[in-house]
Order: sequence, then structure tokens, then C-alpha cells
Amino acid sequence: MIHSMTGYGKTSATYGQKTINVEIKSLNSKSMDLNVRVAPIYREKEMEMRNMLSVRMLRGKVDFSVWIERDNVAEPVKLNAELISNYYEQIKQIAADKAIPAPADPFQLVMRLPDVFTTAEQNELSEEEWKIVNGLIVKAIDNVEEFRLQEGEALKRKFEEKIANITSLLAQIEPYEKSRVEKIRERIVDGLSSIPDVEYDNNRLEQELIYYIEKLDISEEKQRLANHLNYFTETLNGEIGQGKKLGFIAQEMGREINTMGSKSNQAEMQNIVVKMKDELEQIKEQVLNVL
Repeated sequence: MIHSMTGYGKTSATYGQKTINVEIKSLNSKSMDLNVRVAPIYREKEMEMRNMLSVRMLRGKVDFSVWIERDNVAEPVKLNAELISNYYEQIKQIAADKAIPAPADPFQLVMRLPDVFTTAEQNELSEEEWKIVNGLIVKAIDNVEEFRLQEGEALKRKFEEKIANITSLLAQIEPYEKSRVEKIRERIVDGLSSIPDVEYDNNRLEQELIYYIEKLDISEEKQRLANHLNYFTETLNGEIGQGKKLGFIAQEMGREINTMGSKSNQAEMQNIVVKMKDELEQIKEQVLNVL
């Protein structure tokens, strides 16, 4: 069963006084294009997260985020004494070096500078918390895969419809293919008859007609196209990760349809070929979304 590369999954859990959120968004891409954004406390596990995503997601443009939302509980705040002292000494030194008056109240200035206040936030990731985060990631990936499967089923129905349309159009070519041989013969004979006082060898004319008709024969193209259509349908029911393969089959289908178009010297046949190209173009557009 085919899967789409489009998917979405989000999970969350409460740990202590915070809520841990995991979100995954996936779109189509030629390869694995992974963008990871994680809260600082989880950065030590980033490579492990990337490996999990690469193994499970296979392909696509994947945006992965892990962030924390804290409960409305006042956290203890501390002054960064070492940093405050450093700021204060730098202000005095700059004033002395530049020969300018020092601020009247340097302490008030220092208290507005970055990182003066710190919270007693946990800086080390515990095994218990990582176990929760790991479980959230697995569940989010499961949600994405379920989403991808549902999208894949919709794509499969669309492909089956388009393949059936091309198969039907291919069958419509046959009556025109048979009648055009006689029309070619009549056109050539009429052309020769319109030339006054011209004589021609009927046997040689038959040989030339056979040669000309063989050049316009599309039996092989029809057979190869039919084989590609069957192979495409078989691949739809194969293993996950067949998107590129389906794209290659669609390219081969296009080659046979284009060759039939170049050999079709009859308006009705060319109209059918144009319709087949339209159906195939829609297949090619959707194949880009297949995992």
C-alpha cells in the first residue's frame, strides 16, 4: 500500500510543572530533508531524535519540534552575582578608559542588562523525562504514518482512476488504427491517379506501402504501454516507499504515448493521444507526493 509524504502528528504530556509538546509536519521532497527544533534541555538527544525520524519517516520535508510550556507557577528567581559584578567592573573600566564620568547609579544600569536574573530551571535531562519525550516522539511518528496512509489510500484511488482512463483510451485507438491503412492506400493511389500520363508498378507500390505502413505501426508501443500500465498498478499494491519507482514507470508510459502521437497521422488518433497525455500528466503530478 502506498503512503503519501504529507503527514501531521502532535502529542503532549505533563511532567512536573511543565507540558512537553512534540509536533511533526511532513511534505513531499526528493529525499529526507529534516529540520529539527528542540528545547535546550533536549539538545543532547538531538542525534538520537534525528535517527528515529530518518528510520521511520524515510523521505520528505520533515519539520520536527519539541518545546516546553510551563504552568503558571512562580519559579524561584536568583541574581547572577558573578555576572552582575562583571558588568559593574566593565562599566567602571570603560568610563576610566574613555575619560568619561561613570554613571551616577551603575547598579541600576547593571540590573537592566541581559541574564542578570536566572531561574532555578533544571539543566540536566533525567532518564525519566527522556523516557517520556521518547514515547511522545514515537506516538507522533505513529500519528504521521496513519495520516500518510490515509492520504496514500486517496492517492491510490486517484491513480487507479487515471490508469483505467488511459487503458480505455488505448482500446479506442484500435478501430482508427485499422482503418487508417486503407485510407493511406487510397490517398496515395488517388494522388498518383491525379497525375496525368503517369505509369507505376503495382508490385513496387505495394512494397512501398508496406514499408510506409510498418514505419507508422504502433503495435509495439501499445503493447509496451499496456505492460507499463499493469506494472504501475502492481507497484501500487507493493511495499512502502515506491514513489520513485512509480515516477520512473510514469516516465516510460510517457515515452510510449509520445511515440504513438508522433506516428499517428490521423486526427482521431491524435486526439486520443492528447487525452492520454492529460491523464498521464495528472499521474505525474500526484506521484511527487508518494513516499
